[in-house]
Amino acid sequence: MEENKFIDVTESINNEIKSNDIVLFMKGTPVFPMCGFSAAVVQILSDLGVKFNSVNVLDSNEMREGIKKFSNWPTIPQLYIKEEFVGGCDIVKEMHESGELLELLNTKGINVKPI
Repeated sequence: MEENKFIDVTESINNEIKSNDIVLFMKGTPVFPMCGFSAAVVQILSDLGVKFNSVNVLDSNEMREGIKKFSNWPTIPQLYIKEEFVGGCDIVKEMHESGELLELLNTKGINVKPI
């Protein structure tokens, strides 16, 4: 039974990242983040003015464990852009500060708010 849940979660993660350009797997919601790291990534994405989808991993233990196995990354939040795993809070912060994140979004054809 446990294996089936993982398959369902993997399928649901796959569907989420395939049907949305930007997906943030986070604790809480963009309006009400439940951890500082999730809040920081939401803030960066909001500053860039990009539309993104979010998945609250606190809604389901299967999702919280499933996304870690899926990406082979131990922490949440996790950011995906055009089906590509970008990283967690520290990586997203560094990429934002260096301009790499903006470059990645532009390369992937995602509209960002003009600065």
